[in-house]
Amino acid sequence: MKVAPLPANEASRLAQLVEYDILDTMPEQAYDDITFLAAWICNTPIALVSLVDGDRQWFKSKVGLDATETSRDLAFCAHAIHNPDEMLIVPNATKDDRFADNPLVKEDPSIRFYAGAPLKTSDGCALGTLCVIDREPRELKPGQQKALGALSRQVMGQLELRKAVGDLKRKSADLRKYQERLENYQCRLEQANESLSAKSQTDSLTGLDNRAAFDRRLDEEFHRAQRHGHPLSLLLLDVDHFKSFNDEFGHSTGDAVLQGVARLLSEKRRAQDMVARFGGEEFAVVLPDTNTEGAVILAERFRRAVESESWADKSVTISAGVATLDSGIDGCRGLIDAADQALYAAKNSGRNCVIEAGATAEKIQG
Repeated sequence: MKVAPLPANEASRLAQLVEYDILDTMPEQAYDDITFLAAWICNTPIALVSLVDGDRQWFKSKVGLDATETSRDLAFCAHAIHNPDEMLIVPNATKDDRFADNPLVKEDPSIRFYAGAPLKTSDGCALGTLCVIDREPRELKPGQQKALGALSRQVMGQLELRKAVGDLKRKSADLRKYQERLENYQCRLEQANESLSAKSQTDSLTGLDNRAAFDRRLDEEFHRAQRHGHPLSLLLLDVDHFKSFNDEFGHSTGDAVLQGVARLLSEKRRAQDMVARFGGEEFAVVLPDTNTEGAVILAERFRRAVESESWADKSVTISAGVATLDSGIDGCRGLIDAADQALYAAKNSGRNCVIEAGATAEKIQG
């Protein structure tokens, strides 16, 4: 294990950390919101706001970890603060000479993946990091790296706000003015967090909810259906012969087809239904409080809407698989698999049709 050396500006860095008056303070929702978003966006079990003190790293906020601090000698963040302008990413700690023998790698929490975005002051000092950790080796997508960097700046915004508030308290007895500034900044932070969360759940091409948002909603509706004994159905829909659109007319035409289908599904759905891009040319529709008969009717509505639309280059049709929650389906995965099998049967039955889970030969077509 290689212990990180002290940065050249260590004395100045520690002095600035003290000025923020943040060490050993109580948990705060603003920081906890940021670590929650970091873990959710990066899909990791652990996220931390870590501040590197003289002999320890202390966690202002944490998700997925019980400890409140560790020795600085063990801290991945002690390495990250050496390069304030760069994110430290360790895809597999067991293969990195700096960390392979680290007790945090060899023992609990068994760190494998680490990504830390430095918490950088205006003059370039790194006080610590906003970091995400996984127990499995992995990589971060470029969009996830960008989001982690954006959230680290939100942490610094909170720290700067805290410092500003401290200065105001010492310099002014005008508590009302201080409260207005605090509430205004908090409102902007919440709006920024809400906007970031919304973007992370939206498919950029179609504007529909993406797969991550679909998984979350299906899980919610599944447990609600089980709790209250309500029906729940799922549609999986696939654009027929979609590859031919790209091959004949180019990818921009294929994208336009996906956007058009997404628009029609959104227009024809009910208020309580959720339409998502499931992947590629495949879409999913979650149908709460809907039995098989109702789900088939809605699937037919979608199929006919696409078939009857005036398309620019050539006609477009969709195939649909319908599945309804029953005692033979085990969890959300089982419901997805049942709908997927029905969709496969629809494709094998000539496409442009709707088939229920369990139906092998019969197809429903207007």
